[in-house]
Amino acid sequence: MKVKPIGLIRSPFQQATGTPIQPRAAEDAEGTVEIFEEFVPGLKDLEGFERIWLLYWFDRATFEKCDLVVKPYLDDTPRGIFATRAPARPNPIGLSAVRLLEVRGNLLSVRDIDILNGTPLLDIKPYFPQFDCFEVTRSGWLKGSTLGTAKADSRFEKKGK
Repeated sequence: MKVKPIGLIRSPFQQATGTPIQPRAAEDAEGTVEIFEEFVPGLKDLEGFERIWLLYWFDRATFEKCDLVVKPYLDDTPRGIFATRAPARPNPIGLSAVRLLEVRGNLLSVRDIDILNGTPLLDIKPYFPQFDCFEVTRSGWLKGSTLGTAKADSRFEKKGK
């Protein structure tokens, strides 16, 4: 399997501690997605979308030895890693549905960003509400939880860097 970045994500967040844990908690935080020149033709027609999915590599999360049971940000009970959105994962891939403000050359201006500055971007996909928004009746251990303006702490960061 080969994966290579298509760009870099720029945001106001330099470390996990204090970074919003989801786009809904990002309080209108703005950032820029810088696409490497060879991938710029792939941005054609993207400006017509209000939201886009960013898929990225959690390059600063602990993943050399991933715990399969973690204490997630919104709970004090240990949970299976696949029942959380914790960044320290067997394959540390993140996804965020951010608001697309503008496409200018190889730069995308975005809002509601919850990603650390300098994070490698793996892919972009358009957000389609008719495909991506589902009504659900179950939300597992998060039932009744509210996100509010939840921020990350350092529990999943690499130590010593």
